[in-house]
Amino acid sequence: MTHGTPVLQIPNASSGSEAASDIQSQVIRGLMAATNEKTLPTMILYDERGLRLYDNITTKAPEYYLFGAEEQILRDHAGQIVDVMHQHSGGVVSGEVVLELGAGALRKTSHILHALTNLVPLTPPVVPITYYALDLEERELRRTLMELRESAVGSMLVGKVEAQGMLGTYDAGLKFIEEGGLQESSLADGALPLSLGSYKLDGTRRESSPTSTGSSFPDSSDTEITSPSTPGNSQPPLHLLFLGSSLGNFKREEGAEFLRALPLEPGKDTLLLGLDHDNDRKEIEMAYNDPQGHTRDFILNGLKAAGRALRDESMFAEQNWEYVNTYNESKRCHEAYYRCTHTHDINPPMAPKPIRFLEGELVNMEISHKFSESDTYALFTEANLRSIQRWTDNTGRYSLWLLERPPFVFPLLDSPSVVPGHTTKFGIPSIEDWSNMWTVWDFVTLRMIPPAMLFQKPIDLRHICLFYLGHIPTFLDIHLSRLLDEPHSEPQEFKHIFERGIDPNVDDPTQCNHPHSMVPTRDGDWPSLHSILAFQNRARERLRKVYSDIAEGKISLTRKVARVLFMTFEHEGLHVETLLYMLVQRAGTGTIPPPDFSPPHWESLAAQWQTAPKPVVATVEIGPSTVTLGIDDIEAEDTDPTKCFDIADHIFGWDNESPSRQAEVKAFRIEWRPVTNGEFYEFYKGAGQGRVKFPASWEDYNGETCVRTLYGPVPIKIAWEWPVLTCYENLSVYASVKGGRIPTEPELRLFLDKFSSGYEGGANVGFRNWHPIPATTGGSKHDGKGHNGGVWEWTSTVLDKYDGFVPSTLYPGYSADFFDESHQVVIGGSYVTIPRISERRSVRNWYQRNYPYTWTSARIAYDV
Repeated sequence: MTHGTPVLQIPNASSGSEAASDIQSQVIRGLMAATNEKTLPTMILYDERGLRLYDNITTKAPEYYLFGAEEQILRDHAGQIVDVMHQHSGGVVSGEVVLELGAGALRKTSHILHALTNLVPLTPPVVPITYYALDLEERELRRTLMELRESAVGSMLVGKVEAQGMLGTYDAGLKFIEEGGLQESSLADGALPLSLGSYKLDGTRRESSPTSTGSSFPDSSDTEITSPSTPGNSQPPLHLLFLGSSLGNFKREEGAEFLRALPLEPGKDTLLLGLDHDNDRKEIEMAYNDPQGHTRDFILNGLKAAGRALRDESMFAEQNWEYVNTYNESKRCHEAYYRCTHTHDINPPMAPKPIRFLEGELVNMEISHKFSESDTYALFTEANLRSIQRWTDNTGRYSLWLLERPPFVFPLLDSPSVVPGHTTKFGIPSIEDWSNMWTVWDFVTLRMIPPAMLFQKPIDLRHICLFYLGHIPTFLDIHLSRLLDEPHSEPQEFKHIFERGIDPNVDDPTQCNHPHSMVPTRDGDWPSLHSILAFQNRARERLRKVYSDIAEGKISLTRKVARVLFMTFEHEGLHVETLLYMLVQRAGTGTIPPPDFSPPHWESLAAQWQTAPKPVVATVEIGPSTVTLGIDDIEAEDTDPTKCFDIADHIFGWDNESPSRQAEVKAFRIEWRPVTNGEFYEFYKGAGQGRVKFPASWEDYNGETCVRTLYGPVPIKIAWEWPVLTCYENLSVYASVKGGRIPTEPELRLFLDKFSSGYEGGANVGFRNWHPIPATTGGSKHDGKGHNGGVWEWTSTVLDKYDGFVPSTLYPGYSADFFDESHQVVIGGSYVTIPRISERRSVRNWYQRNYPYTWTSARIAYDV
């Protein structure tokens, strides 16, 4: 680091007077609102004196736990955080940028900066990392950067991390970066911090760390510097820091919009985000109104800044106001107000009329949203972000999340449908849903299967990989042809090769007791990949035209049309999973790990998993109760003239989901969580020796038992707390020896209805991870709600015909072909199950009870 602070020179930067004018207009606009709806912008709190008063809060008010919690996480885990931040690149990339939004005093950030130096070799030819502190107060920015340079941390940054300042708003700074400003601008030693325009977004820095300095530092292992190498990814990585739960100052919908607009590229960029939890009301209210009065002084000082914005510092006389705060538990939002102590008027010269405040009237100047688990995962999903890893403080009140922009995200099921009048979560997929599905399918088939594997069978009980690339578009084309009464797309022979796959008998793979396509036996007789992809494009275009014709009124949207769209969509989703549980058997020896997703940092994740709290008691008692299974999606009504157009609220399902029926469930006890790898491993080595088989989800790797993942095998100690993935027979023996049994379908359905958090609540489905994680049900919060780790779950219910079952007219053999007393019903969904399948409680999947490859586990039930 040089003695002068090198910063970027940006032409046409907005002047200070323009910024002041913007604040003034926000003040006037907020005060012209109706009684008890008036507001003042949060920025008034952060003048120079306000920053010093805020420092008193962070250093003298222990009730304000947010600052200390975040600092503790960074003090203890900064080295780990920057390691995980660089997992995708394998180390520091020369030219990478770290940008902190609302940087403040850098007291917490210094932990990150020091950890970054540990990733850089001792004598790099050029400084490889540039850190930018983006903030609004020029004097504070200059001072904190100077203090950083003169601190012990500053000496460690020399030659490794260049620290610079940006003066401006979040919007302006991010836009400058997105437009390539960092690459185009030149450095000017000792110049002013980068000025990026007036403040535009109300609500930024309440939880940031404005003025304190000093730190202690964790250790981190050295990592090599690498050069950018990803094709088409020529810009070096960008790592954004948004600390202090500052996002809580945004309105909820604006927070998601802000995150969605961040210029993050898949495969290299990250965001480190701090979020406060939905903690106890009294605890939160005390945090924002400490007994010593530090917060009160800080808040009331904002009145002087508001007065200065209106050209009269004394306009808001302090004796006319008091500070009050409250935590709105239903909205999970802390609200801070000025309360008028007696009626009075002010008359700003730039206001259109005098402004009256009534005694007792509230003027809001700050909100701070808190985040439940559901709030957090809904936020990330709506913002098109994926959690790489999470760190929580020692008291469990605050979290830092490392996030990335993945190649695809499945939207929340409550997202608006593009089909007019369609309101149910489980109805007609939109063309946007299809586009997302095709992105996933192409990602798996074209980026994770190397050409050499296309003609290989990762498992003997299924076809070669190439078959599935042809099967999906062929299935779609066949059903569109039947629906529209049109010829099949060329080449028509595809329908003979690719129409239906196989589910042979596990004990005798030569026997397959259901109709299936006859496929080539020699590699040279299969259609080429090029011809299959061309056919796929034609089938997709054909589907797009169906949606276009529906929108233009050329095709009437009937239940039959909707059913074909539903069925072919979910069929593709189910086969993504089939292909992936095949590919995991070759992970590490052929299958390509998911590109542009940050690889897991197994060691630190395992440490977190091993120390995560377990249920206080292992089981929960449920029942007696009556549970409703299934839905009333009667396919025969598709041709009923009085019902065929009734689709707006209709839920579609497969034939084995209808009709709805009730089951009586006696009282029973059930394990809060599925059987883990660790539990089953100890059983396999102990009481289960010779009684259970080695799971196909494990492998012996150089004499060590490992668990298969799409990133390659990991030692079983890493996956010790994950649900074990194995066949029904193995888990049935395990349950029996424990004195229990596998639950029935009604029992498990009753448990999941009561305790499953679902996709919106953070369940590990829909590619949130590319591997299982430990289950979370049975925790002390949220009445025990959680997830099962990302697995289907076995039931003791045999797949069979039941009263009212009618085979599908469109797909007669979907269920009926497997009523052979050898298939068990499974429910739930794995980590790659699409949300509309995992979330529809009526879905019933099935596997042969000795089928070893499925991503299915089980929890143990006990009679009462």
